[in-house]
Amino acid sequence: MGFPRATEIAQLLVKKRLHPGDRAVDATVGNGHDTLFLASCVGPAGRVDGFDIQEAAIAGTRRRISADQPVVLHLRGHEEMASVVPAGVKAVMFNLGYYPSGDKSIITQPDTTLRALEAALDLLVPEGIVTVVIYPGHPGGAEEADRIKAWLAGLPPERYRTVHYGIQGRPGGSPPPYLLAIERER
Repeated sequence: MGFPRATEIAQLLVKKRLHPGDRAVDATVGNGHDTLFLASCVGPAGRVDGFDIQEAAIAGTRRRISADQPVVLHLRGHEEMASVVPAGVKAVMFNLGYYPSGDKSIITQPDTTLRALEAALDLLVPEGIVTVVIYPGHPGGAEEADRIKAWLAGLPPERYRTVHYGIQGRPGGSPPPYLLAIERER
């Protein structure tokens, strides 16, 4: 049976907060799993904005969504979300690393990810949530993870609550993915 994966916990936390008509963001579209999940949570009256820098990720996700799903896909970096998404977002999901079906040398970068996280917090409504699934086992992943954890430690505790969920170690020695979640206080 085992423990749930970090991505499953991220979806569980988001699902508890999203309702039909809400707005959400998939900051890293990739294969589109979180995009479709968010669309199912917000329903036809809501809206999901999805971001990715790889055309293949956007095209693949576009093929997976139906015409009645409230999804707008953006071929641009997640750090640009504030320029196209208005404030009032209930949930933002990040799944860092690389596009599993694409070029694995194209990875999320600490500088742009940190700018995207700042933008996500600015867009978030009170009691909204940001989830970040981190994969420290690929080249560049550990540096990105360390920078995000340092940034997270500097968030004002009177405004944000944070949680870290992860499995300690796994066979093969590669560091397992883990989840960081940020909840905006009222």
